[in-house]
Amino acid sequence: MIEIRGLSKIYGRNQVPAINNIDLDINDGEILGFAGLNGAGKTTTIRIACGIIFPTGGKVSVDGHDIVKNKVSASKNIGWVPELPNFEPNAKPVLLLKYYAGFYGIKGTEAEDLIEKLMKQFNIWDARNKKLKNYSQGMKKRFSIAAAMLGDPKNYLFDETLNGLDPEGVKSMRNFMLQLKKDGKSVFLSSHILTELENVADRIAIIKRGELIKILDRDELPNLGKSVVKLKIENLDGGAVAILQKYGTPEVTGKDVVLRDLAFKPSEAHIVNNELIKSNYEVSKFEISGEGLEEYFLDLVGQKGGI
Repeated sequence: MIEIRGLSKIYGRNQVPAINNIDLDINDGEILGFAGLNGAGKTTTIRIACGIIFPTGGKVSVDGHDIVKNKVSASKNIGWVPELPNFEPNAKPVLLLKYYAGFYGIKGTEAEDLIEKLMKQFNIWDARNKKLKNYSQGMKKRFSIAAAMLGDPKNYLFDETLNGLDPEGVKSMRNFMLQLKKDGKSVFLSSHILTELENVADRIAIIKRGELIKILDRDELPNLGKSVVKLKIENLDGGAVAILQKYGTPEVTGKDVVLRDLAFKPSEAHIVNNELIKSNYEVSKFEISGEGLEEYFLDLVGQKGGI
């Protein structure tokens, strides 16, 4: 478990805090998503939490160990994967992982077996004889995850780890994080890919200009923000769109429509469905929900219309 209390960081003198008075718990067996625009303070928070930089104020405890006062004890239970992993370019991956394993007292055959297992798990074993400078960014991230797992830590911090991965890599990472959760680990995941946070996170913390402004529980996600109606009309045409325009603002993608800015109460949504059916339109999907995490997030941070 990672406990963050009153965490602040100021760079230089008389500067606006990069983060200010952050309070967060990342519980065992939980994935906590961390969302914010570029420069909001996500990376600063994670770098302090794993002991890379010092806070200006506040503290971080990792399984009861202060990350500043008891850094060695705290660090043993942290696996950190940065957004842009940076390794000695001419290093060979197996030799470098053996070096890292030594910090955990893992040596000899035990280290070799563990390294092979981890490199195979993250699909980089076939590239074990290449120098790291010849790894793609996605391969470097997978190597970084393998390195983070060497000591079997109880807590993982992933800073934009999904960026740069192909769809297969994102799926693999998603399954990996869910397995960590199942194994009772705590996972702190910073990501711009809000749909992935929706897929895996138990809670999502939203940060804006260094301030923690909202923490969402998973059961809140389906009903975020303004209500919208989501439809699928098999024989959609201009007539159907004209009907929908009487009740709100339709956004059309193929046969799918999202009706926003509703001109009726959500409890009265059946009137839209009834009129479409009476006009001989085949409605195969009709549901009312919140506008979704992305729209809600952009509203909340004041970036409606895009980042």
